[in-house]
Amino acid sequence: MNLLDITRRHFFRDCGIGIGKIALAGLLAESLPGGAAAAAIDPRRAPLAAKPAHYPGTAKAVIQLFMAGAPSQLDMFDSKPKLAQIEGKPIPPEVIGGQRYAFIRPDAAVLGPQYRFAKHGESGAEISEVLPHLAKVVDDIAIVKSCRTDQFNHAPAQIFMNCGFAQPGRPSLGSWVTYGIGSESRDLPAFVVMSTGGGISGGSANWSSGFLPSVYTGTRFRNAGSPILNVDSPDGADMRLAADTLDVVSSLNHRRLARDGDPEIATRIASYEMAHRLQSSAPELMSLADESPETLALYGCKPEEASFARACLIARRLVERGVRFITIYHEGWDGHSNVAGNVKSNCEKTDQGTAALIMDLKRRGMLDSTLVVWGGEFGRTPMVEASAVLNRSKGRDHHPNAFTMWLAGGGIRGGITYGETDELGFHVARDEVHVHDLQATILHCLGLDHERLTFRYQGRDFRLTDVHGHVVKGILA
Repeated sequence: MNLLDITRRHFFRDCGIGIGKIALAGLLAESLPGGAAAAAIDPRRAPLAAKPAHYPGTAKAVIQLFMAGAPSQLDMFDSKPKLAQIEGKPIPPEVIGGQRYAFIRPDAAVLGPQYRFAKHGESGAEISEVLPHLAKVVDDIAIVKSCRTDQFNHAPAQIFMNCGFAQPGRPSLGSWVTYGIGSESRDLPAFVVMSTGGGISGGSANWSSGFLPSVYTGTRFRNAGSPILNVDSPDGADMRLAADTLDVVSSLNHRRLARDGDPEIATRIASYEMAHRLQSSAPELMSLADESPETLALYGCKPEEASFARACLIARRLVERGVRFITIYHEGWDGHSNVAGNVKSNCEKTDQGTAALIMDLKRRGMLDSTLVVWGGEFGRTPMVEASAVLNRSKGRDHHPNAFTMWLAGGGIRGGITYGETDELGFHVARDEVHVHDLQATILHCLGLDHERLTFRYQGRDFRLTDVHGHVVKGILA
């Protein structure tokens, strides 16, 4: 071989030390005090390394509490006494405006609120009796009653809420965020997904990286035990064998990366290295042995029992360890029948853990830098759903026109109620917040301009909010 043809790549290939061991030594060095700050990070080698935002953001991390199936805003947040007055009568045709529904006729009778509402906190926020724990933290949250979406079926609406587009294939919100500003954790994935309840209608498209490099895809964690299957070393395999295996695989992948420059190879390298680190970081994360009895009681969770509350506590621990974006899906809110029972059951499972998360973040000084977002994919109708054929009664159908979400921390002004619906809770009457507006606001809190955060694909620049959206300044601190 001509000496002029010898490059540094040949050295790493032939030196006998092994790129995997060099990488492992570098990781260990960066774990020492001052090591990470002194380490020079190659963006291709470390695509999830923290990056500067477009401008200083108020939030460093996001916890998204996704209530899959669409909770009934009319029985939880948006009190409408008029519905009680006209219960059993059809809504006037001029209100419906020719809109079609999935399971009910437009002239279906009105169903009044199923629970009593009361005002709470200094802000006087009005919420339902089924949320006694959230009532304690209403002064820390911004309730947005004027949300609207373009979709009225679960899968496309969930994907639209997460990806800004109703069909699979676009990057999710967590993927855009980690693409834009990376992560502050080297030992855990940048974007973590957990779920409680049944299946998620939109499936993995909700946390996909779409056409972004797959390193930005959300990592699904189980809610109990080992968070990721097959991360633990099998019997008979020690850390030295794992390091030697990583060494061989890494050298082959780096050789291919140097030759082809394919970002998916960089993703593969990062994934193997992350898996190696997870062998020590994941068990420590999932063990709640260091949490005080008072904290466990606050959340109402048992250390080894899977629950929504436990997932909320794990989310706080993930944020403490530098993870950028966490989504917890709680499925089961699709109240087509017995909406009162559906709401009560799901609130019993989620209310305490949700409120505890806000309290816990606040007492640890983390709420100001952690944005918490609660809500589903759309709302429920003021009209009743009843079908002898489907064995349904006293339910509510899908309603994209108006629904409620709330946000807290990370630059959001607490103790406010934003937006308003008409007296029947059917249409937005003031300060509409479209899904793209919500997405733009979340990015804004992280220091990202939703119009500048783009990725060129198939000849044009794409963004999360497509060609719509504006920041909802009225809920910012």
